[in-house]
Amino acid sequence: MSDAPLIEVKDLGVRLNTSRGPAQAVRGVNFALRRGETLGLVGESGCGKSVTALALMGLLPESAVISGSIRLDGAELIGLPDAAYCKLRGNRISMIFQEPMTALNPMHTIGHQVAEPLRRHTGVSAAEAQLEAIALLDRVGLPDAAKRVDAYPHQFSGGQRQRITVAMALACQPDVLIADEPTTALDVTIQGQILDLIAGLVEERGMSMILISHDLGVIAENVDRMMVMYGGTVVESGATDAVFARMGHPYTQGLFRARPRLGARKGTRLKTIAGTVPELADLPAGCTFADRCAIVEARCRAALPAVVDVGAAHGVRCIRTDVSMGAGGSSA
Repeated sequence: MSDAPLIEVKDLGVRLNTSRGPAQAVRGVNFALRRGETLGLVGESGCGKSVTALALMGLLPESAVISGSIRLDGAELIGLPDAAYCKLRGNRISMIFQEPMTALNPMHTIGHQVAEPLRRHTGVSAAEAQLEAIALLDRVGLPDAAKRVDAYPHQFSGGQRQRITVAMALACQPDVLIADEPTTALDVTIQGQILDLIAGLVEERGMSMILISHDLGVIAENVDRMMVMYGGTVVESGATDAVFARMGHPYTQGLFRARPRLGARKGTRLKTIAGTVPELADLPAGCTFADRCAIVEARCRAALPAVVDVGAAHGVRCIRTDVSMGAGGSSA
């Protein structure tokens, strides 16, 4: 594996225009991935995970203001003309979207949609693209792919539609795969099958993967490294094993405590994190988690805390690590 990053993000910021005024949806996000590495983004809805992914894909609204740097194989992507980005999107960097029924076009057959990136980026003929589409659909486990290639999205189940979107994303064998909540609304059995399928294909093809989820269990089982996002910024990051062994941020601990547990008695209430995620247009000057934190103090509200190293390549954006570390993963 090369030491040079395949994709490198430095001080990424995204400002969106909303009905309530400008909102800083992403602030100071940094990470780098080499070929074959996997990264998880975890956090509640509204924390900035999907906006980060859309920034990498060049799919932000035209009114969005993006700052920092995104480099793919050393080439800067921020400021790249859309025509140039179109040559990368679906080719070198692809995305599996949350909801397959909205990601798929109901007016086109699945064969046409899987073949489209092949025809656009590789220049193969329509017949060759159709054959490759059938092979891809078969590879992702779609039953009777050759017979159903001319069917439409509404003729498939939710799990089958998700397999089709996986085939579309992998058609051109991208260098970077972004999977944004790829198992939303699927039952647990199908969820496991889809995640195993993605993991197997990522390993087989030597891709880098960014997996976005609100589920700590999914992150724990599928990525090497993870970043916990809250209020548009990364509040904790590190190797997945290290973060789970020693959760340093109160928000990470809260997510861990809120997860459902096997064997719990019927009627047992899930633990929750008090309060709600702040509106992006109303982010506080200090720690974005301050209003929901049990160990907050006045200095937490003064300025956004700096990242504190609590282990090898394990950083926590909290000034109370002396207290929060004591309430870490093993005792949560």
